[in-house]
Amino acid sequence: MAEYATSIEIQATPAEVFDYLVTEAGMTAWMGQHATLDPRVGGEFAVDIAGYPIRGQYMDVERPRRVLVSWGVAGSPDLPPGASTVEFTLTPTAHGTRVDLVHSGLPDTQLDGHADGWAHFLSRLRIVVPGGDAGQDTWVPIGDRANRNQPL
Repeated sequence: MAEYATSIEIQATPAEVFDYLVTEAGMTAWMGQHATLDPRVGGEFAVDIAGYPIRGQYMDVERPRRVLVSWGVAGSPDLPPGASTVEFTLTPTAHGTRVDLVHSGLPDTQLDGHADGWAHFLSRLRIVVPGGDAGQDTWVPIGDRANRNQPL
């Protein structure tokens, strides 16, 4: 199993960033077209991203410091719902908040695709939290790009 880790800095407080991880309007502003979220331990985490139904549960919610969710794709034999975990850790900095993301438990074959997706979506998060407009999301997973005539 593989792990992907990265971090970004956002010009906003941890509480402001946190709301984009636990509210449906916040989540879909930067990632996904639809979300059903119940941000409490055991609560539903469901986000539809580029036609993929991401499903899991909130495993830990510590406002405004940490969010841990289980993560997988409904109907996927390789990464079923709850098969991996995504942890967001929010740390105040002099200029806002450092967001550390760790996606653990990924099949090796899924690492590159998830790394590409997280790089894309975290850049959108960095725009929307301080009040910017990230525009319409046109991201397509790496494996689908050839089928949708998208550039690699």
